[in-house]
Amino acid sequence: MNKNTRKYSMGKEYNSRNISVIKNDAGDNIVVINDILFKGKRSINWQEVENYLKEYVGEFYIIADTNDIIYFGSDLPDEYAHSDYTSTLKGANAKAKANAAQGLGAMLEIAINESFIENKKTKHSIDAMNGWYKYESRFALPVYDVDGEIERYNVFHVNMIIRHDINGKKYLYDVLNIKKETSTPPSC
Repeated sequence: MNKNTRKYSMGKEYNSRNISVIKNDAGDNIVVINDILFKGKRSINWQEVENYLKEYVGEFYIIADTNDIIYFGSDLPDEYAHSDYTSTLKGANAKAKANAAQGLGAMLEIAINESFIENKKTKHSIDAMNGWYKYESRFALPVYDVDGEIERYNVFHVNMIIRHDINGKKYLYDVLNIKKETSTPPSC
């Protein structure tokens, strides 16, 4: 299957990215990202994250909750890696956003709680002419002990921001409001 038309199925292993989708005890879907690709004791190399995302421009995913098709547009890598929000992130939240890049497609597929926001900025009069959508999603990242073994998983709740272009298509624009949850996903 062509990488630009690849769509993943929920509940299956996402082979090339080493991710999977599980349910927590409350029945919420969580994308489990098993590899930490972007490491940094002090800061994340956001250019590496941008370059990683450029490989996936053109892919699309279907949100199971709404059947909306969401594309990865050419503006996603730069916005994701260099947005005003990203520049404010430090520590665990910066590492979480950087590594969430591996699971964005799956995070879209499990996204819930759609809300619409009218576009009010003239700079987005074309690329978000039809407004913005916000969805909620979750992902988990491993936490390693001193021996390099997985000790637990940290679960994060995020808002996925979608722009509705003048061409009628919807594009992932950024991931915002990353919040660590206190729960741990089962069976990771």
